[in-house]
Amino acid sequence: MKTLSDHDLHHLRRCVELATTGLEAGNEPFGSVLVSADGHVLFEDHNREKDGDHTRHPELAIAQWAVANLPPDERATATVYTSGEHCPMCSAAHAWVGLGRIVFIVASTRFAALLESWGVGPSPVAALPITTVAPQLPVEGPVEALAGEMEALYERCFRPA
Repeated sequence: MKTLSDHDLHHLRRCVELATTGLEAGNEPFGSVLVSADGHVLFEDHNREKDGDHTRHPELAIAQWAVANLPPDERATATVYTSGEHCPMCSAAHAWVGLGRIVFIVASTRFAALLESWGVGPSPVAALPITTVAPQLPVEGPVEALAGEMEALYERCFRPA
C-alpha cells in the first residue's frame, strides 16, 4: 500500500468519529465519508441498523447518495473513506454505481477474527475482501495507524461482558 497523505488520514479520523457517534447512538461502530476529487466532503454517515435493518451501512448510503447526486465522472473520481472494509453488499453497490477509490482502516478478515476471538457468532455474510467482490476497484487498506481505535470500538460493541 502506498503511503497515505495527511488529507487521507484526516478523512479516516473522521470515519472513526462517525463510528463513535454511531456506537453512542446504539448502532454498530462503522463510519464512512465520500470526498470529491478536489477534496470536498460530499456525504458522510454511520451505521443505522439498530432498528433491525442490517442493510443500513454508511457505505451503501454513500453509493445511493452518489448515484442520486453526482454524474458518473464525478463518482469515478471520488474517494470513499471508511472505518472498516466494505462488506460484500457495500462492495457491490460501490462498483455498480461507479465510485472510485476506497480507503479503509480495518480489514473485513480482521474484524471477523476479532468477533470469533470474542465468541460472537459468525456474520450471515462472508468476510470477503472488496477486491474479491469488485476486482476493478482501487482499494487501499488496512491502515494500521488507526486500527487500534477502531478495534477498541468493536470491542465495546461486540465483546460479551
